[in-house]
Amino acid sequence: MKIFLASGNAHKAVELQALAFAENLPIEMISARAVGGMPDVAEDTGTFIGNARKKALALRIKLPADAWVLADDSGLCVDALDGGPGVESAYYAGSQGDGAANLAKLIATMRGVPAERRGASFVCVLFIAGPAGVEHIFEGKCLGRLSEEPRGGAGFGYDPLFMPEGYTASFAELGDAVKNAISHRARAWTQLAEWIRRMR
Repeated sequence: MKIFLASGNAHKAVELQALAFAENLPIEMISARAVGGMPDVAEDTGTFIGNARKKALALRIKLPADAWVLADDSGLCVDALDGGPGVESAYYAGSQGDGAANLAKLIATMRGVPAERRGASFVCVLFIAGPAGVEHIFEGKCLGRLSEEPRGGAGFGYDPLFMPEGYTASFAELGDAVKNAISHRARAWTQLAEWIRRMR
């Protein structure tokens, strides 16, 4: 089964392909770059589901009628920030989408916030669109808290600050094997994988 990924983020395509291999699913993840690139999409719906759907449908209109398209929208929701940066996670520090700047801004914003108010969760919505108007939504969440300073050199984005529930290390310290087993994206993917198996 070929699935086109509605994203210009090469890291996401690699991560999702790795999850497919881990689940022994015969899926080929095809980057939007392979079909001329991802169309410009204003992610302005205010929700993860709305943004994911908008991205999926924007790419799907460029493809044959029998194509399957998968879109991801995800972000970090911080309790002390009333769920922010949330859907604005990728652009928290500005429209340039600078991951290092986003992390630095969150560290500064959370400076002095006590441990009991540092709860957070990573949220991922996977939205798949297929032939005959088929649409399905799969949502994964990883609960945790924010450390006071970044920890670890692996991962990307907010990973050095996020410590998942049940662990005393950050996503950036745990490594890809652990992260891919417990992350918000992995949990959404597990639901998607079960749905694909039922389809076959």
